[in-house]
Amino acid sequence: MKHCGLVFFLLLLIQQNGFVHQVEAGDGFIRTRGLQFMLNGSPYYANGFNAYWLMYVASDPSQRNKVSSAFQEASNHGLTVARTWAFSDAGYKPLQYSPGSYNEDMFKGLDFVVAEARKYGIRLILSFVNNYENLGGKKQYVDWARNQGQYISSEDDFFRNPVAKGYYKNHVKTVLTRHNSMTGVSYKDDPTIMAWELMNEPRCTSDLSGRTIQGWITEMASYVKSIDANHLLEAGLEGFYGEASPQRKQHNPAGYQVGTNFIENNQISGIDFATVHSYPDQWVSGGDDQQMSFLNSWLDTHIQDAQNVVRKPLLLAEFGKTLKDYGFNTYKRDLMFNTVYDRVYSSAKSGGATAGGLFWQLLTEGMDSFRDGYEVILSESPSTAGIIAEQSHKLYQVRRMYAKLRNIEMWKRAKSIRRAQWLARNKRGNVGN
Repeated sequence: MKHCGLVFFLLLLIQQNGFVHQVEAGDGFIRTRGLQFMLNGSPYYANGFNAYWLMYVASDPSQRNKVSSAFQEASNHGLTVARTWAFSDAGYKPLQYSPGSYNEDMFKGLDFVVAEARKYGIRLILSFVNNYENLGGKKQYVDWARNQGQYISSEDDFFRNPVAKGYYKNHVKTVLTRHNSMTGVSYKDDPTIMAWELMNEPRCTSDLSGRTIQGWITEMASYVKSIDANHLLEAGLEGFYGEASPQRKQHNPAGYQVGTNFIENNQISGIDFATVHSYPDQWVSGGDDQQMSFLNSWLDTHIQDAQNVVRKPLLLAEFGKTLKDYGFNTYKRDLMFNTVYDRVYSSAKSGGATAGGLFWQLLTEGMDSFRDGYEVILSESPSTAGIIAEQSHKLYQVRRMYAKLRNIEMWKRAKSIRRAQWLARNKRGNVGN
């Protein structure tokens, strides 16, 4: 009975939160309630990965086996969520040639990704645009607007210029209403998709007050929800604090104030859950000890703020350690993974806000051109693969515990109702005797 303490705590938590009195329809969509993701009435926890390359590779039918292999290997290790790009703007092999003009071959690649994810029981988080020039990003949108005669002073006009914002909204609508050529289901109606992401790592350094980003997220979150009420939505934030949280800016890595604010941005009503990214090896000067100290503080601060201030679930949407650093060894990466996973599990088993972690990035064999130093190839990294599988198992056990307790509570409630009905019938039968 090693789980008896956890059982007792979860039973109290279920009673306090009234889980059994608000049972969602079993439609397969992941939703939120309070601090937790919910799937068909039970708390849901996500152990997952990033794989930005899925649509790009799947656009070539001869290479789709790599997508299938990655999903199969991920599923075999208990991974259930993949975050990937639903964008590629102009340039080589684009999804969007120009505003409103789409590459059907690339879209069919994304159709395949969604269909294959469903096959392997993997949920998707799809991002609409990049902050960076890679695959077009906000720079491409303002270039398109400039070509239409708009005055553009910087890439940050992506967040301000009405023409650029109109192009973005059009792309969002096109993706949301896409009719999957392989499943026959529109994206906005497909529970295989867990959530949409407004932008990968939005930054607006020309307005450190945060008002520009706050306004943009508010506007675009409302727009997404006006088309798709089924899916969750997140902003794509890295987690940096801004001017609206002066007492928290000390927790940023030095020099990282970028016009976003973890608390204020995630409190927007259309944003369903908070995200944080973590790259101490990029953000923190010094050795491994300094980087691990930062990581621990960074995680603890955001977990506390998500739970006590934002009051929404938190997903650790990107984390990793590069093998390109001097002195890298697998032990150091495994230590980082264990640190992140321990925080996730500790929060999950106590009913807290932290709902999962997605490492950057998963590759499969034969993808050397996609290696960026952060890649994890499960067949090549047995110790890391073991840590990932163990975390998946631990979160699965927490989900099972919640499901069992929910069933117990539903049984008790049904028994109570039956008893009340029996008493009512017998009371009527005794009237006049």
